[in-house]
Amino acid sequence: MTTELHGVPTMIVSPEGPPFTGEADVTDLIGDAFGCAAELVVLPADRLPAEFFTLRSGIAGAIAQKFVNYHIRLVIVGDISEHVERSTALRDFVVETNRGRQLWFLPTLADLETRLAASASAGAPDQHH
Repeated sequence: MTTELHGVPTMIVSPEGPPFTGEADVTDLIGDAFGCAAELVVLPADRLPAEFFTLRSGIAGAIAQKFVNYHIRLVIVGDISEHVERSTALRDFVVETNRGRQLWFLPTLADLETRLAASASAGAPDQHH
């Protein structure tokens, strides 16, 4: 589903469906985002394999880098608290990425809307890439 959230063309991936497990899945997702002119992709955390949350696996970094390369922002939405509690490295990664504008981890879509609204009202460059 594609929509506009506070001036940002956004593709919201359905929580239903198979997990995104490989590079081809991510490439297809980016292609879909380009096809609908989305600047931001919202991906449910439940659609990611457990290995994504183990930073040592390299999956999170590879996915994030692919989105950076294509200038599309990525938001992982969902409760990842169990993963964060098990890994100091993941907790630090989440804190650090949430400070930036390319990759965010947020609990709900409402949290994303709040963050985008704050960026839009502040006139922050968060609105566009």
